[in-house]
Amino acid sequence: MDHIAVLIPCYNEEKTIGRVVADTKRALPDAAIYVYNNNSTDRTAELAREAGAIVRNEYKQGKGNVIRRMFREIDAECYVMVDGDDTYPMDAAPELVDRVLNRNADMVVGDRLSSTYFTENKRPFHNFGNSLVRGCINRLFDCNVRDIMTGYRAFSYDFVKTFPVLSKGFEIETEMTIHAVYNNMQIDNVVIEYRDRPEGSSSKLNTFSDGFRVLKTIVSLYRNYRPMGFFGFLAAILAVLAVIFFIPVLRGYFATGLVRKFPTLIVCGFVMMAALLSFFSGMILSNMDRNARRCFEVQRNLLHSEYEKLRSSRNRQEDTEGREDHGGSR
Repeated sequence: MDHIAVLIPCYNEEKTIGRVVADTKRALPDAAIYVYNNNSTDRTAELAREAGAIVRNEYKQGKGNVIRRMFREIDAECYVMVDGDDTYPMDAAPELVDRVLNRNADMVVGDRLSSTYFTENKRPFHNFGNSLVRGCINRLFDCNVRDIMTGYRAFSYDFVKTFPVLSKGFEIETEMTIHAVYNNMQIDNVVIEYRDRPEGSSSKLNTFSDGFRVLKTIVSLYRNYRPMGFFGFLAAILAVLAVIFFIPVLRGYFATGLVRKFPTLIVCGFVMMAALLSFFSGMILSNMDRNARRCFEVQRNLLHSEYEKLRSSRNRQEDTEGREDHGGSR
């Protein structure tokens, strides 16, 4: 088990990866640095290896697939994830690590939006998209995460080993945030400076297709993690529609004693039935969700016990190696 593992997912970042690895070694000299190459067609892997990183490969394209591989393969007391595009300052990494190792944080978010992001970033739709996603998640999940889409984060062992990676692409950051919020994990925000990509380096994020994918992920996760809120809102809309269209039928009946709009009446009945079904579906799924959360907490306790054993074993190994080195020097 590593004490600190720095995880750098990369796809065609030959212009910046060497500097990112070098900056990481200066900021976290005791950390193990892993660069995961995601089918790069340039010299990303070669330059990362020359800079001193451990290079591994993920052949399924997509950032979510890379992070799934990272989290599965690496054991560490603290994980730092950073993009290989040299937009994040590594001098903030020690503070992120300190929040995890000494202040019990499960996820520490490198907050770009509270500092220089809106002035440094030259893509206005990205600015709008980040603000929109942040507002949606904070409102829907009643939280205060200041930067949802940042690629600069630190994680605890508990978070990494309990996080089920379902996303394949850039929506992975949204999924991470909601997982932490939903499971009542400690989330800290650390304000960082942001700098735009250097000349010649291009973003792999497509503003519109990836943006719509992120919004779709938010809706999907809200349905899964807040079923009563999702299906209750749907039930309310259906019930209101049924009542609105039923009012003219009711007025006609009071005026003439006859129901002249039987098709409308039938549709209103079915819509109201759909509203009731949606409401009770939300109740059932909400109870199932509550039981799933109980199981998650039990599994997390077992995982934490395993983590303590791994950490104790690592500390004993380091003590043994230290005594051997000391004896050899004598």
